[in-house]
Amino acid sequence: MTSMMNCSSEDDEAEVDELERFDDFTLASSWERFISEIEAVCRRWMADGPKNLLEKGAVLVGTSKNLYKAKCELKHDKKSYSMEYYFREKHTGKVTNWDSTWHHLQLAFGVTEFLIIAPQSASGVVLNPPESSKLLSAVAIAMSNCCCSLWPAFVPVHDPSRKAHIGIQNMGTVFTRRFESDCIRSQVPVKLMHLEGLYELFVSKFAFSTVDFSTHLYKVQFTMKLTYRTIPCDDDDYMHEAEGENIESSAGAKGELHPRSQWDDDCPWSEWYSAEDPVKGFELVTIWSDRTIESSLEMAEIENSSPHEAKMWLLLPTILENLNHSQKVKTVGFASQLSLLVVALEMSFEAQFLEDFVSVDSNAEKLRSSASIPPPTVVARVLKELFHEGVEALDFSKGDNKSSRAIKGAPSESLFAQFCLQSLWLGNCNIRAIAMLWIEFVREVRWCWEESQPLPRIPVNDTIDLSSCLVHQKLQMLAMCIEKKREANAEFFDATEGKDDVPSHIEEDFLSKPGPTENLHVGTHRKRQDGLDDTQEASNDLNALEVASDRIRRGSAGGAGSMTLLSSCQRMHVPFTQDAPPMTEDIHEERLHAVAAFGVSSSLSAQLEREILQSDMSAFKAANPDAVFEDFIRWHSPGDWVSEGSDEKESGTRLSGDWPPRGRLSKRMSDHGNFWRKLWNDAPALAAYEQKSLLDPNREGEKILHYLETLRPHQLLEQMICTAFRASADTLNQASFGDLNQMKSKLDQFYLTMASMLRPLQANQLSQDSDIFEDLKRTCVIFEHVERLTILAVSLHRKFILAPRLFQAIFNDYYNFYLPRLGNSGVEVDFHKEFDQRQQVWIDERNVVADLFIPPTSNQSWRKVLSMGNLLNGHEPVLREIIFTMRDDVSDHHYSTHNSMGPQQEIETYRMYIEGTSNDLGVSLSVVSCD
Repeated sequence: MTSMMNCSSEDDEAEVDELERFDDFTLASSWERFISEIEAVCRRWMADGPKNLLEKGAVLVGTSKNLYKAKCELKHDKKSYSMEYYFREKHTGKVTNWDSTWHHLQLAFGVTEFLIIAPQSASGVVLNPPESSKLLSAVAIAMSNCCCSLWPAFVPVHDPSRKAHIGIQNMGTVFTRRFESDCIRSQVPVKLMHLEGLYELFVSKFAFSTVDFSTHLYKVQFTMKLTYRTIPCDDDDYMHEAEGENIESSAGAKGELHPRSQWDDDCPWSEWYSAEDPVKGFELVTIWSDRTIESSLEMAEIENSSPHEAKMWLLLPTILENLNHSQKVKTVGFASQLSLLVVALEMSFEAQFLEDFVSVDSNAEKLRSSASIPPPTVVARVLKELFHEGVEALDFSKGDNKSSRAIKGAPSESLFAQFCLQSLWLGNCNIRAIAMLWIEFVREVRWCWEESQPLPRIPVNDTIDLSSCLVHQKLQMLAMCIEKKREANAEFFDATEGKDDVPSHIEEDFLSKPGPTENLHVGTHRKRQDGLDDTQEASNDLNALEVASDRIRRGSAGGAGSMTLLSSCQRMHVPFTQDAPPMTEDIHEERLHAVAAFGVSSSLSAQLEREILQSDMSAFKAANPDAVFEDFIRWHSPGDWVSEGSDEKESGTRLSGDWPPRGRLSKRMSDHGNFWRKLWNDAPALAAYEQKSLLDPNREGEKILHYLETLRPHQLLEQMICTAFRASADTLNQASFGDLNQMKSKLDQFYLTMASMLRPLQANQLSQDSDIFEDLKRTCVIFEHVERLTILAVSLHRKFILAPRLFQAIFNDYYNFYLPRLGNSGVEVDFHKEFDQRQQVWIDERNVVADLFIPPTSNQSWRKVLSMGNLLNGHEPVLREIIFTMRDDVSDHHYSTHNSMGPQQEIETYRMYIEGTSNDLGVSLSVVSCD
């Protein structure tokens, strides 16, 4: 009994132990929980849809415009994984094979939405095959549990450089698609470098290996995309080849080699700097039509075909990187030097005189340490270019924009503008270099003055351009003074040599030159217009010698209509008068202030007004010997004569009853001690040619030189900045870039922007702490953008001068891409984004594009062995992409009635995407099977 009880007790204990070892499968394992997590995430993504996923933080993929991804983190067996869902915001149905916005997996396998599950590691790939299979199985089970989800799932495997993936897609209850891709990075078999071998590779996936592919026909769908790139212009092999081929032609008479010419040698900016060609090359994509291939022989024919037989050409220019990353890369151009000139303006307030910046005893240690003075030889070379180089006939309208004159600077071809442009490139445009060049510049100007040598780049005429800066006005005035000195010297030498011994030159001056001459003009042109009838004009020359009241009439330009003198019944004559002397802007301002207090002012402008009036009075007395003060007022200032009889201006025969004209002086002119009457009484009767010139060239010339020699540093820099901006913009405006409306509008707009930004500099009220400096720096940034776009437009125009439509289309694409970088679009800019807009090439433009691909030279070692066909001017494709597909009819399949794909009974059973060059080959294969 006891033994039985013991036995029973042992059995109970064994049963308890057995129960303790029982596995309860109602509790999920970690593997099952992992699948459940994947399923939950997928269901949530499906329920949210694209719109909600974007609101929850889905991000745009790369440079794509319509592909987004949502991401979540998963854990299994102490490992972390990331699962990403790639989707499109808008479903546009099935996309074309060569959609440039596709993800690599979309292109490789022809899918639209997909999942990627990968470990969160440095490589981001699964190196262990069992682990990759396990991950793929987990996703496949989760997708199957979701029922309605047909998303393909991929796992990256092998080494990251191979871009290898495996994947699976549940296509319903019957069919499953499996994916696999891999890449060969070296030693590509020769057979697989040709289309025939690639075709046979695809056929081998569904045909028996013993079948001779060349004798059996398989209806395979084929499409191809070939990418060509031009050879970089700075390629070493190209340089050596060019040197070898041109060594004889480039050698001079003495065997010297000439430097290679630059692409922009004849561009307007090439005088100042050489710009790197912003178009570094071109990428041409040729897309071939879809076609059915039935044998490998057809593939051999296609390989020998010309790219001109392709269905479509797409061209992409390779733009210089610094145009895209403008905030990091600093290039040398007008904009960069103008920004240095702005810094020099800030530093100009450090000293009172320009000599202080170059003086050895200057206390500005900071200036001497940070800014260097160019050597004398460099300064001498610049001065030689400014003053002694042969200067052709100047055209100040050259490159002149309609808004250019709104900027108060000097014309771009003028002497001061050239000085400013030279300063931009001298000594890195620092204030000390500018000061030294200005001092030497003024010395050279003084030499021209003292030696009576014409100032170069300053045309001599009788007018001052008051819309220009004051320095340019002063140089114009000085050029006139030098010309007057030269004329006076010539007359003196002629007189001393006895070439002109005529004591009176009345007839010589006025009979041979009856009209207004260099410094003389008919007084009515300046004072009043009474007109001369034909009879009077014909007798002008005789009037100059008319005798009246036993005194000779001199300097007459003819009768003043029907007007007669008050003291005699003689006709009033209009005198030739001296031109008013030219005046610069500052003298004009002084004159305006002096006019208000004309009678009492002792200023220089008031003195000038007095001299002009006295000159007119003397000329009037000489032309009208019997005239009185009232006659002069009637002619010179008719508003101060109050007529009491008939209108004197009426023409007709004078009657004895009409004389003398009845009237009186105005109150202003009849006051006691009137200044005009006093001048009249003191004025001698001298014709204009007998008078001393109103312009004293010696006095005015010395005054101008004094202004130039004592000009304050900041006053010089203010005028230099206005002139340098205007001259630099005018130089760019001379560039030839065809009929680009955007570029022309941008330049017009930029001129107005410059005029607005530079206007405070014209007030001469600048201080060191002014806010204008930040505005000027922003203007330099805008100038840099405009300069880059201009150079790009010129480069593209030259390359596509025979294809204007293509040129405008490419530039417009880039302009719209670059426009947000100008800072006025309000759009957030990704400066790391590259320009990737391809432009379709029309059939009649293909020859122009093909000419861009210059045949490679024989010395280019990497081009000696051509392993691929479809050559374009000797260039083989840098990338060849092919898609093979095979479609099968599944309507007779025993599972077809249960096929969830509905009426579509033909499916793509095999697809192979191939990309490669002569050095590597990537293959992606998808196969549909019935599981």
